[in-house]
Amino acid sequence: MKLDEINYVFQNLIHRRLRSFLSVLSILLGVAAIFALVSFGMGIQAYVDEIAAKAGVDKLYIQAKTMGAPGTDPNFYLTQDDVDFVEKINGVAEISPMYMKTAEITFKDKRKYFFIAGMEIEHLDFIEEAFTATTEVGRPLKEGELNEVALGYNYRIPKKIFDKPISPGDNVEINGEPFRVVGFYEEIGNPSDDGNIYVTKEAFEALFPEWVDKYGFIMMSAEDGVKVKDLAEKIEDKLRKHKGQEEGKEDFYVQTFEDALETFNTVLAVINGVLVLIALISVVVAAVNIMNTMYTAVLERTKEIGIMKSVGARNSDIMFIFIFESGLLGMIGGIIGVILGYIAASIGGAAAAAAGFSSLQPAFPPSLIIMCILFAFCVGAGAGIMPAWRAAQLKPVDSLRYE
Repeated sequence: MKLDEINYVFQNLIHRRLRSFLSVLSILLGVAAIFALVSFGMGIQAYVDEIAAKAGVDKLYIQAKTMGAPGTDPNFYLTQDDVDFVEKINGVAEISPMYMKTAEITFKDKRKYFFIAGMEIEHLDFIEEAFTATTEVGRPLKEGELNEVALGYNYRIPKKIFDKPISPGDNVEINGEPFRVVGFYEEIGNPSDDGNIYVTKEAFEALFPEWVDKYGFIMMSAEDGVKVKDLAEKIEDKLRKHKGQEEGKEDFYVQTFEDALETFNTVLAVINGVLVLIALISVVVAAVNIMNTMYTAVLERTKEIGIMKSVGARNSDIMFIFIFESGLLGMIGGIIGVILGYIAASIGGAAAAAAGFSSLQPAFPPSLIIMCILFAFCVGAGAGIMPAWRAAQLKPVDSLRYE
């Protein structure tokens, strides 16, 4: 009996091709939007998890309270005295201050402006672990080098920063001073970080003598067994007193890497939630459209329902036919929507990578595909419940007399 009912459903969908197509179209757009948006959210989440695994959750940062990248607040800096004080606090395993400013880099008479970082080379491994990037081409900087520079990934790519790519051994100018390029860092995934300039602490001080002993921020790691959040609170409290600042009025804050990830994930969840909510509106419209289609189908097939009931069809059989038909419409829309969503997300990911945001890539786990198709089927089946119930309540005699 069920096979006959399923065959009957397919025949009706084929017979009313245009109406079926319009119903499918209304739901596939919503599913495609949801699939594409969620795939980007999952891709970014995977990227964040990868960064967390590489950097470790034992890292802490001290930087200015003002918004913006480290080194962008001209009124804030941390001194060597602050570094020495924090280093003595119980629980701090490793510490490294960094200079950070905006600098002019010139290559073949073309000028660009990017962030330059002055690093303590003795802590280079620790810094690279915190930045989750290592030297990919050439070699790392060596301690004491004054006219050597390491660059971000994008300097190697034509027309990303300069028209022509830079290679190890090429000469560039930084704030008018000559530097030889010794290496390039691997791709981080955003234009800002992949455009960074890296020099030794000594080279930075030679370029910016007015900023000697004025660090943009400090990176630290916690000792094994120490709770990072508790250590952050301890450092903030002690450093505030050391700098003679009132509680709540300090010009700095201490943030754990884990807190930074949580903040990012919260913002990401809110953005994704809003976008998916917008996409769900089209799904609601699709559900109404399917419901309207099924109500029309009930009216058109009133006599057929009467014939089926007169030859033994039960109310449950009639319910099954109409719910399965509406669910099938939803599932077909879901399958096509997933395909279109995959294409749209892939194009978006390629465009993001071309623009320098290689970290903004979608993910397509099987669970997402299955959930979107099941969701579309449930929306369609749910929209068909009321029309199906109405069809099941029709009396055979009245149905046969219906004109």
